[in-house]
Amino acid sequence: MSSEERKIRVLVAKPGLDGHDRGAKVIAASFRDAGFEVIYTGLHQTPEMIVNAAVQEDVDVVALSVLSGAHMTLFPRVLELLEEEGAEGVLLTGGGIIPKADMEVLARAGVGRLFGPGTPTSEAVEYIREWFSTRAERV
Repeated sequence: MSSEERKIRVLVAKPGLDGHDRGAKVIAASFRDAGFEVIYTGLHQTPEMIVNAAVQEDVDVVALSVLSGAHMTLFPRVLELLEEEGAEGVLLTGGGIIPKADMEVLARAGVGRLFGPGTPTSEAVEYIREWFSTRAERV
């Protein structure tokens, strides 16, 4: 099956102790509506649980929703674990309450584009589609 025929598989996760998952559910629904296969892990996931699910589900993308302020710990840890599992080809992206300066630091560390509050879900969908298309060209 060619990459154009295969659905993009996205794992949406809520790491840490943050109990607010409305945004994660909205983005998961938007991804489904866009034709992506979506796995939503639910609340209170550890980085290890997220990466384990990502590897088991053979996802293309991990999208974290972080509202707790722990983004500078959670994103690098998930990235590190993905690399340890040989899944460095998986895109790590996400959103939440993340200052622009922190987004830039995370981007330099290898995290994909991050989205703040109020960003249209279509921007995240388009970003993932473009990333996937570029990745497919390289494979």
